[in-house]
Amino acid sequence: MTTTTEHPARVAGTASQAAVRARDKAAWVALFAADGIVEDPVGPSFFDPEGRGHRGAEAIAAFWDKAIAPTEQIEFLFEDSFACGREIAFTGKIRTYMGGQVIDAEGVFTYKVDEDGKILALRAFWEQERAMATMKPPGTR
Repeated sequence: MTTTTEHPARVAGTASQAAVRARDKAAWVALFAADGIVEDPVGPSFFDPEGRGHRGAEAIAAFWDKAIAPTEQIEFLFEDSFACGREIAFTGKIRTYMGGQVIDAEGVFTYKVDEDGKILALRAFWEQERAMATMKPPGTR
């Protein structure tokens, strides 16, 4: 069961998820600190071949254009969250609808915030091959 206390990282993480669900790029980018970073997934991937992450507003906005904008819908199906210090880890899956297919990325999704509640780091730990193996048309098992 996810705790709902007003922890600053939980507030920022849920605001990030809400902006993605609302398809609001400007609101999402505005949640990040000036030197914030997105690593989704962590390490080399089709979104980040060098595995360095997307740092700063311009790079984070470009990540949106590459990874979020082409989707039809994204759902955050998190089972629980754990807040410690200025960080939170959500566990569960992100379900993405794109091109008439559904893909589930199961993993751990972390947010670290600064003293002002701005996101310093959004890090997503999920396996590309494992997620791609879940691809199916919506409504199928």
